[in-house]
Amino acid sequence: MIRKLASGEYRLYSKKKDSKTGKRKNLGTFKTRAAAERHERAVQYFKRRG
Repeated sequence: MIRKLASGEYRLYSKKKDSKTGKRKNLGTFKTRAAAERHERAVQYFKRRG
């Protein structure tokens, strides 16, 4: 899940909420939405490889 911040940057959050905190994990902050989308695809790839 990608959200735009007030600073104009984009932040990638996990799809599920963390059971301990009740919040989504921050998976990185990026200057462009395209960079955030690229990283999201990389995260999905590594999640399913192991």
